[in-house]
Amino acid sequence: MQTNLMIYDGPAPADSDAPRIGGVPLAPAGFVWPVCGCGGPLQFFAHLPVEDDVLSVFLCQNDPGACEFWDASSDANRVHLFPREGLRPVAVPESGLALLPVASAIRVHGVAFDPEEADEEEGEPDAYDVARQGWGREPGERFGKQREVLGSLGGSPSYLEDDRLPACPSCAGTMEFAAHLEEGMSRETAMNLGGQLGYVFVCRACREGAFLTD
Repeated sequence: MQTNLMIYDGPAPADSDAPRIGGVPLAPAGFVWPVCGCGGPLQFFAHLPVEDDVLSVFLCQNDPGACEFWDASSDANRVHLFPREGLRPVAVPESGLALLPVASAIRVHGVAFDPEEADEEEGEPDAYDVARQGWGREPGERFGKQREVLGSLGGSPSYLEDDRLPACPSCAGTMEFAAHLEEGMSRETAMNLGGQLGYVFVCRACREGAFLTD
């Protein structure tokens, strides 16, 4: 079993096509910046290339706590699944919290995990949690460099109950888990998730996406 951790890798160009948190979204021609029900623009969170596609994640940060960005059915978040070819930087709204202050580069690091080696007294291990806790940890250390972990790509959703798995709004099928997203490294690079973990889901057949926190 392997977990593909997303690790903070310093600042990134705002319009990079590589995995990143923040910066400017890349989208097809004619894309309109998503707006929350509160009337403000959603803030661009993450650009995540996945095979031949790109996941583009937006959340409302205009009044944190007032708009339900943590709910997969809310208009306070948006996940777009774009074909990777032909994308271009999107014009940024002139008002509202549309961008993070700093763009952060991501490098993907695979961490192998054997469930049979886990401590049986601590119950069934969670692959993402084990990989994140062990990142950068030296022998004998209790904690590693967990703040460097910005999430993971693929795998299974960490500690998320089945009744919270979102259904595709187009076909009503259960959506496929795509990524975990942590808040971030620092005040300048972090999205306010209320201290929770973000989950990104997609329905590739319908080109739909969803986001929630837990």
